[in-house]
Amino acid sequence: MKIIFAGTPDFSVETLDTLNKFKHEIVAVYCQPDRPKGRGKVMSACPVKVYAQEYNLPVFQPKSFHDVETQAELSEHNADVMVVVAYGQILPKTALDTPKFGCLNIHASLLPRWRGAAPIQRAILAGDSETGVAIMQMNEGLDTGDVLLEKKCVILPTDTAESLHDKLAIIGAQSILEALNNLADLTPVPQETNGVTYAQKLNKQESWINWSQGAIEIDRMIRAFNPYPIAQCKAQSLQFEDKTLRILEAEIVESNHNKKPGEVINLEKGLCEVATGKGSLLLKRVQLSGKKVATIKDFNNAYSLQKLS
Repeated sequence: MKIIFAGTPDFSVETLDTLNKFKHEIVAVYCQPDRPKGRGKVMSACPVKVYAQEYNLPVFQPKSFHDVETQAELSEHNADVMVVVAYGQILPKTALDTPKFGCLNIHASLLPRWRGAAPIQRAILAGDSETGVAIMQMNEGLDTGDVLLEKKCVILPTDTAESLHDKLAIIGAQSILEALNNLADLTPVPQETNGVTYAQKLNKQESWINWSQGAIEIDRMIRAFNPYPIAQCKAQSLQFEDKTLRILEAEIVESNHNKKPGEVINLEKGLCEVATGKGSLLLKRVQLSGKKVATIKDFNNAYSLQKLS
């Protein structure tokens, strides 16, 4: 098939690579314009553009699909279908109707649960036991189109946003290949009106830990916000006061303690057990402001934590 591909972040690259290597004809790759990154604010290409240039695929980076020139350019590709994966723009009806078979979206949830920008993180935060990938026929709504194909994926108690992202990226790539190969035989299924939830975009302010919550809820937060924006808190030790401590990994302990939330229960044998509103957490990997990520054993060799807030 002649395919237009639209995507921007790492999650999209797995699908583009799969389509490219299985010999579908990629007639155009659309991605977001280059953005300034890092402390130096250097203009940088997104992962999809980097991949496309490596394989000499034609790249297009319009600011919007609402202008006439971009729509005319899209039509000139004469594509059978447009595959959209975390592109980052709302497509107008004109663009959706341009390819012969319309636009197919790979969404990282079991629709209609977790429509929107951050379905992977929201699923972990909510304590969902499973998620998956939906291949959706796009319409003008926000992830409201008919579902053509769905694949489920178990969320493990140890899954982070990063590990779940990687699993779903592979499932998504395999699923779109299956959908394209069987497009004529797939029946579009309208989404249910019950069970609709929205996965709001992540906000850095959400990353601050409230130790009065239970260990289960805080552990979900730590996993959901790894690798971004990373769960954090203020820490006090014998060596410093009120420095930001980022927590990348922890383990739930079902303990009955008489400590206040945030107080350190145990620092023995390279451990760091912290009281929560219900149960406690063993910290595993942390990062003090201005320092490198460290295991808790190495961290304890340099500092003696007393309280987190």
